[in-house]
Amino acid sequence: MTVRDMIAALSLEILCAGDLDRPVSGAYCGDLLSRVMGRAQQNSAWVTIMGNRNTVAVALLADVSAVILAEGVVPEDAALERAEAEGVTLLRSEQSAFALCAALAALPV
Repeated sequence: MTVRDMIAALSLEILCAGDLDRPVSGAYCGDLLSRVMGRAQQNSAWVTIMGNRNTVAVALLADVSAVILAEGVVPEDAALERAEAEGVTLLRSEQSAFALCAALAALPV
């Protein structure tokens, strides 16, 4: 599945479009940035409620395909600017992190 496929399947809002054709091979859910750096797999979708610029930095370090902000979180302006500058796909959903992860788990990867 690609980021574009995931967006369509989960009705995600695009805040910053990076590479929408990048593959998504799994998901990681977490808000403790140091844990995400060590546990998130390359090409995974990262579900979080952290909408600050450090989230974008961690997304780059972990090499995730996309960051999904759950629970209607609105990112800080600095996070959006950094995501655009770095080409990080930043998405948003009103759904809970649990609901997003359950939906992601049901998608073919």
